[in-house]
Amino acid sequence: MSVLPAETRSSATVPMALGKDLKLGQLLLDSGKLSAADAERVLRLQKAKNLRFGDAAVRLGLVSEQDILLALSQQFDYPYLAPGANGFSDELVAAYQPFTPQVEQLRALRSQLMLRWFGTGQRSLALVGTGPTGSMSNLAANLAIVFSQLGERTLLIDANLRRPMLHELFNLPVRHGLSDVLIGRAGSEAAVRIEPLLGLTVLSAGTQPPNPAELLARPTFAELLALNAEVFDVILVNTAPTHLAEILPVCAATQGALLMVDQHLSAAADVRAAASAIQHAGLSLVGSVLNRR
Repeated sequence: MSVLPAETRSSATVPMALGKDLKLGQLLLDSGKLSAADAERVLRLQKAKNLRFGDAAVRLGLVSEQDILLALSQQFDYPYLAPGANGFSDELVAAYQPFTPQVEQLRALRSQLMLRWFGTGQRSLALVGTGPTGSMSNLAANLAIVFSQLGERTLLIDANLRRPMLHELFNLPVRHGLSDVLIGRAGSEAAVRIEPLLGLTVLSAGTQPPNPAELLARPTFAELLALNAEVFDVILVNTAPTHLAEILPVCAATQGALLMVDQHLSAAADVRAAASAIQHAGLSLVGSVLNRR
């Protein structure tokens, strides 16, 4: 729907012959980045210089490269946000800076996981951290975002019931979450769809319980994953770093784990202990990722 008054819309219409530029121009109009008069200037330069609509708009100084990238992300259904939008943490680089080398490595990791795990029919994967909670939660959140950008219906669960952080990264209110679902105090409404990121849903940790290991070992956790496997393509479960009593029940429910290591802050002993515990339990260690930051 255009933001322009009805009587001015015809002057802002881009000729049908421009194909994709039609949608790009209309997106810039609808977002308020261009006025009807600006659009006419862009069209004249586009025709005179044989430019693409976006290139002509940038050359005239009417929009920035960032504006064009944001419009293109909408045009191609690629979730991408303007810096500071929606109040999310700036640590969510996959949402705010998706064209950086750091995010390109996340996409490479996503491809490997699609081939080795999710492409084999699996739906859920435990993310086992060995570094500080903040570092591991950031990595889990960004990995979930790149899966949603692929078009996968993605559920990110915060099973770090000791020091949860995902609700802060996504600017979610403190409310019922995983712990409340597991004891029957909440249902599916506890999961929040992150609207600007299309296919991403987050189930935060919820009320902090006194017995996280016992809570995660309940059959209801595995039942929760099985139920959501019918709805989501990818379920990523963030765990409490180094707390093996809480990590192993999650891994048992997912049957597989990705080991996350912080280059500067993960202790070698913790990495070895986590890998050994997962393998000795007969579970799949799908791979490992080194967070260099």
